[in-house]
Amino acid sequence: MADEKASLQSTARFGDRVDDYVRYRPDYPPALLDWLQREQGVDNSWRVADMGAGTGISSKLFLDAGHRVTAVEPNAPMRAAAEHWLQAYPGFDALDGSADASGLPDASVDLVAVAQAFHWFDEEAARREFARILRPRGLVAIWWNSRRLAGTPFLEGYEALLNTYGTDYAKVVERYADDAHMRAWFGTGFRGAARFEHAQRLDFEALRGRLMSSSYAPKPGHPRHEPMLRALRELFHDCAEDGAVSFDYHTRIFAGQPA
Repeated sequence: MADEKASLQSTARFGDRVDDYVRYRPDYPPALLDWLQREQGVDNSWRVADMGAGTGISSKLFLDAGHRVTAVEPNAPMRAAAEHWLQAYPGFDALDGSADASGLPDASVDLVAVAQAFHWFDEEAARREFARILRPRGLVAIWWNSRRLAGTPFLEGYEALLNTYGTDYAKVVERYADDAHMRAWFGTGFRGAARFEHAQRLDFEALRGRLMSSSYAPKPGHPRHEPMLRALRELFHDCAEDGAVSFDYHTRIFAGQPA
């Protein structure tokens, strides 16, 4: 079990998928930032630590709103992609760090943001690190774009495809935290939660890239890779309207202070 967990949490897991990740992973709905500002009192003077920042998709959300952002990311290719993409923002910097050893000074940030990464963390070690780097008024905001699994023929077909061809899809899916788990993680520090609708319109090339950005998609040379892409093309052919499919998400966010 320990070896399995270490494999799932490997900081190198996405290192050879960076190009697809940059081009095809979804951003986050503007309503998410509006909610943090309106309901949680976040303003653009708050300094943000983006933990497990990946290629910088979540960092850009805050940079565009005028925040200073430190992207904390242990995966070197993903961190380099973020640095290249966001280098024009004067308020941006990046650190080789992790959720339990960020490299940030004590009480140095106002908001710890965790987008699409919390399920890879040691939850108790992350709680201690977040508490250490937060200023007294500081908040933690944790969110995911959770792919909808049903509701349209495409969504249901895509889920079936992952279950058929994914290398360790079931193990990864089981790691996503539900609402009750997240409320319990915050405990008495829990301040609120919200959910927003979000979607990507993808042509076939973008759909292929979105699939290949996932750590459980078999890579070229794997015996399931070509059969998976054939199945994907058939699914796209059956479901596309006006040359695209709708890749739908529920974006779930939880905010509070680490108890």
